[in-house]
Amino acid sequence: MNALLDDLAWRGLISTTTDEAALAAHLDEGMVTSYVGFDPTAPSLHIGHLMQLILARRLQEAGHRPLLLVGGATGLIGDPKMTGERVMNTKETVAGWVESLRDQVSRYVSFEGANAAQIVNNLDWTAEMSALDFLRDVGKHFSVNRMLARDVVARRLDEGISYTEFSYVLLQSLDYAALHERYGCTLQTGAQDQWGNITAGIDYIRRTTGDVVHGLVTPLLTKADGTKFGKTEGGAVWLDPERTSPYAFHQFWLNAEDAKVVDYLKIFSSRSRDEIGELEALTREAPFKRAAQHALADDVTDLVHGVRAREAAEAAAAALFGRGELRALDEGTLAMVMAELGAVELGPVDGRLPLVTEALAASGVVPSRSAARRAVAEGGAYLNNRRITDVDARLDEDDLLVGRYVLVRRGKRTVGGLIVP
Repeated sequence: MNALLDDLAWRGLISTTTDEAALAAHLDEGMVTSYVGFDPTAPSLHIGHLMQLILARRLQEAGHRPLLLVGGATGLIGDPKMTGERVMNTKETVAGWVESLRDQVSRYVSFEGANAAQIVNNLDWTAEMSALDFLRDVGKHFSVNRMLARDVVARRLDEGISYTEFSYVLLQSLDYAALHERYGCTLQTGAQDQWGNITAGIDYIRRTTGDVVHGLVTPLLTKADGTKFGKTEGGAVWLDPERTSPYAFHQFWLNAEDAKVVDYLKIFSSRSRDEIGELEALTREAPFKRAAQHALADDVTDLVHGVRAREAAEAAAAALFGRGELRALDEGTLAMVMAELGAVELGPVDGRLPLVTEALAASGVVPSRSAARRAVAEGGAYLNNRRITDVDARLDEDDLLVGRYVLVRRGKRTVGGLIVP
């Protein structure tokens, strides 16, 4: 097997390829141009997309050229979902999201050297095509019977699927053909759910040019119980720090299950086989150290947000639970932490700041003022990591971090935040 494919397989980045032997030989011949597409269905990518960006990055590191397609055209349509018809966003909204995604994807590849990456937009070749040309030049080569047999379409037939979403596969096939013609692209990669679209494009290129091109898809990321990986209580884990803070992002990876953390390391970290093997042994022999989780969280946060943001996230986590100095955190980090804690506003009454028991109850770390009084009396209540022993203690100006934030804690792990306006 080709050395690159062997490494990708070991890392769990290959689910299916069109013809493994033919693809291996093609990669051995020299620089291959590949592409992966991202539709702007939201203003940010999430960690499911990160897997595809890392695959593009690995292909480039092995000497191949990646094209990153941001779907200004396909984003107006929407790839069919199993759960029902997508909401159609306005052209202005999609155009704004295209620019956001262009900025995001550009951080994971290099735009220098002989195999410099390039960002492309499929609106460039679809906008100029008339409906008649599209039907004659593209639609003629697709069998409705085969399109109806696609899994996502078959599952939607009872409830209904619009012609718009039904035709999405033609647009993606046109993308592959356009990139093959313009850039010599001969490999499309994507997630497992894109297999039908990718093979349709391969068949379209064969029918129209006779050329042989290739496809490779990654497996679906799952948790140990088989459920989808990458969701939190608040929804997807986004790559945009405004939607998922570096603190929350780092914490997400720290909470990876022992049974899956090594799999995630292979995919998302650039560590060697030997390094990952050592972390796997540590996870097996001393799981309480969570060495693999810390390595994973650090590596992925460094990649997505940078070392400084990761260090700030670590400092915030330590300070939250009494292992670091809260007052050493800057205002931006404190604001990020308070947002993650769901901090509530609790202002002065008659010119006096709240009682600590009021702060504990308002933050939600205890259910009531009486429970707060019990927590103080039992020695389990903390204000800015300082144990409170007086049930009648009141906040003062010195307790306000950067003049407006207060951290309260009950016991070791139950933490809440307040904003004093």
